[in-house]
Parts: sequence; structure tokens; C-alpha cells
Amino acid sequence: MGTLLRHVLEVLDGDVAAVYAERGLADYRPRFSPPLRVLVADGPLPIRDLARRVGVTHSAASQTVAQMARAGLVELTPGADARQRIVHLGARARELLPVVEAEWAATSAAMRGLDDELPVPLAEMLHAVLDAVRRRSLRQRIADAGLPTPPPA
Repeated sequence: MGTLLRHVLEVLDGDVAAVYAERGLADYRPRFSPPLRVLVADGPLPIRDLARRVGVTHSAASQTVAQMARAGLVELTPGADARQRIVHLGARARELLPVVEAEWAATSAAMRGLDDELPVPLAEMLHAVLDAVRRRSLRQRIADAGLPTPPPA
């Protein structure tokens, strides 16, 4: 199952990355769009808050923000707490917004078309999977399926 999920994500992200590359944005990654959209909507945020708004771990957000900073899309400033870093849109991100926003709109329309071909819209199914494993983890389900618990170490 994990292999299939990774493959679907690779195919979808690969096509979106190709759309950016065709528009001269070969260094823009699809994973930059969720944080960029949040920063456009909400303004500067600490990485922890950005992670929460995007729905990823602090570690994942921190890695993505570091990549975005290297690409000149965001700037980081110290927060009130010395451990905190505030993420701001960079000048390059503001320059690219018309292209990126057009891609967002086109991708959303394309996904609605793809959803029309599926028995259940993809995002709806993925949210249902997340809800189910939040109620009862896959780990618990594996144990319930009869896998013996290992002896204590």
C-alpha cells in the first residue's frame, strides 16, 4: 500500500513539477505551494504555526522552509523567542505569485476533473483514511489481525 501511495504522489507531483519547469521554474517544487499559500493568506508566521496550518510536522515544515529559503522564496527572521524563526514571503515569491496562482487554479480544476473519473474524490478518500487511522492506528489494526506481540527487550 505504501508503495502505491508513494507512486501516486510521485506521478501527481511530477506532473505539477513539469508544469512549473515548462514555465521556467525548474527549481520550484510542488511541496512549496502549501506553505506559500498559507503565507500569502496569513502573512509571516513562525515555522511551528506554518507547519500546523499546512498540516505537516515541524520537521517537515522546517526542511521545506530551508529549501524555499535557498530558492529565494522566503526569508527567515528571529522571533521573540531565540529558538523561534519567523517565515516571510521573499521578493522572488512575490514575483512568481501570478504564475504560481495560475497553476494553483489550473491544478484545482484538473483535480476536480480527475475526481469526476474516480469512484470517490481523492482528497475525500485520503481524509477518510486519516480519520480512520486516527481512530485506530494501523499499528493497532496489525496487532488485532493476530501478529504476536514481541517479548519485552
